[in-house]
Amino acid sequence: MRLLRWITALSVMLLMVGSVATVKAQAVSPAKPEKTLQQWREDRARGLQQPEGWLSLVGLEWLHEGMNTVGSAADNSLHLPAGAPAHLAAIKQTGTGESAKLEISAPKDGFPAGLTIDDAAAHAGDLTQSAKLKVGTYVVLIILRGEKLGLRVKDANAPTRVNFHGLNWYAPNAAYRVKAKWIPYLPEHDVTVPTIIGTLSREKTPGVAEFVLNGKTLRLEPIIEEEGELFFILRDTTSRTTTYGAARFLYTGLPSNGLKQPGELMMDFNRLQNPPCAYTAYATCPLPWARNRLNVAIPAGEKRYHD
Repeated sequence: MRLLRWITALSVMLLMVGSVATVKAQAVSPAKPEKTLQQWREDRARGLQQPEGWLSLVGLEWLHEGMNTVGSAADNSLHLPAGAPAHLAAIKQTGTGESAKLEISAPKDGFPAGLTIDDAAAHAGDLTQSAKLKVGTYVVLIILRGEKLGLRVKDANAPTRVNFHGLNWYAPNAAYRVKAKWIPYLPEHDVTVPTIIGTLSREKTPGVAEFVLNGKTLRLEPIIEEEGELFFILRDTTSRTTTYGAARFLYTGLPSNGLKQPGELMMDFNRLQNPPCAYTAYATCPLPWARNRLNVAIPAGEKRYHD
């Protein structure tokens, strides 16, 4: 996912949340045929169920400076779930954050049979901060969160994936598809985006969307996750009752006149979606900053998963 592909904007793989792409203000992509709401919801469920989708997460371990041994055996410093190789690899970290250097070497009993690193046969040497180690049904991704480097562990046979029981949605409601006024920030504003794991990311917001729901004028600030899209991280008062408590996400196209000119923006709150941390304890989701915490209810889009 796209995130959150944010987290994966937080993620050096993707999402995240590391760096945010710059969108040329004057370039508005030609409109693509929009999927129906039902098609979009079906595609979302299928995406979560992919072998490396969010439902496959089974672990999150944080690297430390020096040597890290990785595997399911008790003598490792970083532990994989039972069923993963007893000794997967040794990873040496030098430095922290974006400047950290990573070097992989074989564990004491050698690399496990079939291990690949970025789709090539495993061998000792330098790793990128977005490396992907794969063996059997397990995938280990290196991720960057602030100054911390971690290992995100996925298993295609994860119970959360195998036992997926579908998503919960509010019934579609045309009243929650609104045309917003786009008010650009010139220059862009800085925002500090918190995450569910306690880290902070400094991002740019290009403007604010102003809209009316149930007679109230509201504002939300987006960030740019991918070129050609706006990414809204928000919370409303349904988080206390029927929706995921931490946040929900909304992706939209660009404003009618680009990012640097006043214009209009379509916002369909029927497409509000849960962040990955609604399904797994091993995600590192971004949270809404103060201006995106709305003191109104938006009973539209995705509901709590575990209800």
